[in-house]
Order: sequence, then structure tokens, then C-alpha cells
Amino acid sequence: MKPFSNVTRGILFMSALASSSGLAATFVYVSNAEDGEIGAYAMQPDGTLRALARTQAAKVVMPMAVSPNRRLLYAASRSKPYTVHVYAIDPGTGALKPLSTAPLAESFPYVSLDRNGRFLFGASYGGHLVSVNAVGGDGRVFTEPLQVVPVGRNAHSILVDATNRFVYVPNLGTDQIFQFVFDEKSGRLASNTPAVAQMKPGTGPRHFVFSPDNRFVYLLSELVATVTTLSLDAKTGLLTEVGSASALPPDSKLQPGSPRPHPRNTDNDIWAADLHLVPNGKFLYASERTSNTLAAFGVDAASGKLSYLSSTPTERQPRGFAIDPGGRYLVASGEKSETISVYAIDPASGALRLLQKVPAGKGANWVEIVAFD
Repeated sequence: MKPFSNVTRGILFMSALASSSGLAATFVYVSNAEDGEIGAYAMQPDGTLRALARTQAAKVVMPMAVSPNRRLLYAASRSKPYTVHVYAIDPGTGALKPLSTAPLAESFPYVSLDRNGRFLFGASYGGHLVSVNAVGGDGRVFTEPLQVVPVGRNAHSILVDATNRFVYVPNLGTDQIFQFVFDEKSGRLASNTPAVAQMKPGTGPRHFVFSPDNRFVYLLSELVATVTTLSLDAKTGLLTEVGSASALPPDSKLQPGSPRPHPRNTDNDIWAADLHLVPNGKFLYASERTSNTLAAFGVDAASGKLSYLSSTPTERQPRGFAIDPGGRYLVASGEKSETISVYAIDPASGALRLLQKVPAGKGANWVEIVAFD
């Protein structure tokens, strides 16, 4: 057998050094609203997490978004003055380096970027509006918004589709999805025709995701915990309802909720929060905060229709979770928990198996996972 070359020895040494020092190529970030910090974790090859440093943001830091090139993390604070904090992500260590801050037009429970990372979108639940801010080549957000657009009551999320041509905004209070055409050069939004897709009354559209092939939108309704499949017309960008499935087990005793804040007791109200697909689109998961559960669905790729599979207990009040880019692990936070949970995803059945609980900050609510090659 030939002896190792110096180059081979060097590669093996660096690999061993990275392994022994615990360096990982995948990092998890959790916004801790009450602490005003972002917690960072290194994900090991077996899915378990190792806590890294916490980075200061501001009180009520909640929604986050990662730039398309994975080098920048954007985090919005919902306390005055409303601010977006921009951090550079170290691809070797996962460390966050504060880069800049910029004012935001309102309190945003949701922010996202266009597919080129040149524009930052925000949706305001209390302000009933969306905004667009330009992003410089260095990742800094411009202080003056390009647009502030009034929409229906309680705008809850905003995302652009895979073609970077169409933007959608679910409005919980009016049971509508606003449909926009997006100009990726100017960053401006224009109403599509029709301007809204009307959903069933009292459902409360909240968060949504696109299928991997961009043919379908999956929409989670907060007040009834249904996930609705909508077809996306590739030419017009218009949405059409295909069907829906409940994220609650058949024996659930929860009752339909209503837009919050609400004066009556809501202890038994349905309060669905977040949803995500595995990267290959085979399984979809949704969180429900009152029952503290994660629902799993099977996805029919051809029709886009969903089939309910199971419900798994998770952290208390699970507002946010994320799936790693490899589709092997799910990380869930709980606003009323002192830990976050890591689950292994069974690639055949979609079942979740608890791997680990890791300490988290107060008010943990939003999770982002970034993987580097």
C-alpha cells in the first residue's frame, strides 16, 4: 500500500481537527424575544446541537430571515423603535457578527428576502400593511422603505415565489391572501388581478410555504388549524384552492379561535402557528400552540393534496420551528419553554423521533437553520 502523500495527511489532519474542535457545517439560530438575544447552536452529524454564543439584538426580537447566499442573518425587533438587525454569519464557526441596523416601518411578525437578496419584505399584523426596503450589496438595509402598502387586517407573512415574480400576503383578520406582482429590478409590488384570493370565513390565514416545484402553496390557518393546498398558476401567479387537511388529531377537543388579542378566555382555542416542508416535498409539518404539538402530513406530489399522518408532543407554545436543508432533522422552539427540541425525521414514514432537548432563552420563537458545504 502506498504511503499517504503530504496533501492527504494535511486533509486528514484538518478533518480530525475540525471533528475534535466540534466545528460543524450546519448552524441553528433561535430568536429569544424576552431576552432580546439570538441563540446559536452547532448541529452535529447526528443532529444533536452544541450551544454556541448568544448575540445581543433587542427586546422582542422575533422574525428572522437568511440571505440567499447564507452569509447574512436578518432579525426584526417588535419593540420600539422597530428595527432590523443584520449579522454576518461566519461559515466556519457559526458566529454572528453585528453588521448594521435600520429602522422598520412597523412591528413585523414576519420578514423575508427576495430570491436575489436585494430587497427585504415585512408584514405587519398590527399595522395591516407590508413594506419593501432595498438591501445594499454589503447586506445593509436602506433606512427609507421603497414602499409601504396597506393590505387587509392582520397581515401575517410575506414571501416571494421561486421565480421571484409573485409575492403573497395572508391576512388573518380578513381571511384573504393578497396577490402581488413583483418587479425584481425596482423592488416594487403591484396588485395582481384579482388582488386577493378569498379564503373561507373565520379560518385566519397565517403562514405558508411553496412546494419544491413551485406548483403549489400550502397555507396554514391559525384559527382552525387546517393546511390548505392552493395551485399556483406559473403564468399569472394567481392562486386557486385545491383542498385542505386538518392538523389536529380526530379526537381533539379544541374549538375554532378568533383573531387575537381577544377579551374572552382562549385556553381551548385552536392557535396554529407555523409550517414547513422537508426539502424533497414528501412531508409537511405544522405546529399548534394550545395543544403543544407538531402535526405531520404526507404530500402527494402530483396533486399537492395532503394526508394527515400523526401528531407529536413538543415544546410549550411552539410558535416556530425549522427543518435542516438535508431534510433529516427538525428543530422546534416554544415561547413558554426553557428548551428547544431536536427531532430525527424518518425518511420513509415522516415520523418524528426526539433526539435532544437543549437549553434556550426566554420567549424562544423563531428558528433558522443554515448549512454550509
